[in-house]
Amino acid sequence: MIKSRKDLKAYLKQDKIALFKKNKRRPSPFGDDVWRFQILLRKTEYHVNCSKTPVGKLLALWYRFRFLRRSVKLGFGVPLNVFGPGLSIAHYGALVVNSKAKIGCNCRIHAMVVIGATDGDPGAPVIGDNVYIGSGAKIIGNIHIADNVAIGANAVVVKSIEEPGTTWAGVPARKISDRDSSRNLCPDIFGKKETD
Repeated sequence: MIKSRKDLKAYLKQDKIALFKKNKRRPSPFGDDVWRFQILLRKTEYHVNCSKTPVGKLLALWYRFRFLRRSVKLGFGVPLNVFGPGLSIAHYGALVVNSKAKIGCNCRIHAMVVIGATDGDPGAPVIGDNVYIGSGAKIIGNIHIADNVAIGANAVVVKSIEEPGTTWAGVPARKISDRDSSRNLCPDIFGKKETD
């Protein structure tokens, strides 16, 4: 959670790396909609979490308004203070995340993903670090996903995945490989250079 300007800078830097934008100074006027959304997400989190003065609270309301408008435009249902640093939304399109979900650092997430609660249970998924979530995946319920897990496209995860460094796919999701998520994430987040 962003609790200071230092945290804000760290989150913005890690998100930039995770989005494969390490060598760019700022988003392009055209084509970097997701990156601009993520910057707005982080700035909104900062202002909402850290504003104590009346002027600061007004500024937080202004950021919330802008964030809501951008979310609707891109089709994102991404609440504040859910994702750790290193968020990488692959591209815009429908994306729904429960506000009670907790997602660790370096998560890469594709369009049409749903992360939510079920059957009136107030609990939502808790997802570890370095997790890749493929297009159309559904992660539902009060479950836990271990670190370094890859979840395949259109998988439906309704039970906890306790084994780190594995790949899961299918309906319902089942383990298909001992391969971890690192091939699906930006190598720079691990301190490696990109390779083909």
